[in-house]
Amino acid sequence: MREFLRRPRSALMAAGAVCLVVAAVLAVTVAASGSPGRRVEPLAKAFTLGQLGHAGQHVSLAADAGHPVIVNFFASWCGPCKRETPLLARFFAEHHGGIRVIGIDSNDQTSNAIKFVTKEGVTYPVAVDPFPAKTAVSYGVLGLPQTFFLNAQHRIVRHIFGDVTASQLSTWADQLSRARS
Repeated sequence: MREFLRRPRSALMAAGAVCLVVAAVLAVTVAASGSPGRRVEPLAKAFTLGQLGHAGQHVSLAADAGHPVIVNFFASWCGPCKRETPLLARFFAEHHGGIRVIGIDSNDQTSNAIKFVTKEGVTYPVAVDPFPAKTAVSYGVLGLPQTFFLNAQHRIVRHIFGDVTASQLSTWADQLSRARS
């Protein structure tokens, strides 16, 4: 008779343990996500890198404090980057001052990168992130191109894998500008 009573007790204890584990996982998930219905965007990683083609000069995210910024990781050898970079260059020329753009040339040869940005008419600051591309890695960039849209507090509000389109640039730039007003 005792053996019969122990089995249901063991099953009940096991079920209780499973419930406790599920409750703990749920509590951690809710706590990590913040309050329900409100999403907090991650803060962009700060960086200071050498400026492409300008020895001794630097490009830093902190220099654009209080301004929305588009951070674009690219390289001259990257096929999709060759389509995207002229688009970003035109966008920057048309919206100069409203939304900042920072290019980060990642894992590239300096001479090739300088030729590339010159040919494409890039006038926004371009930083150099040489191998092992610590800044790209800190942003989770493992493939190029990737673009991050940061609000004025430098929180990442949009992350695009692959080449950005004119429509995406326009839509997110408008949203960033409105949020700043």
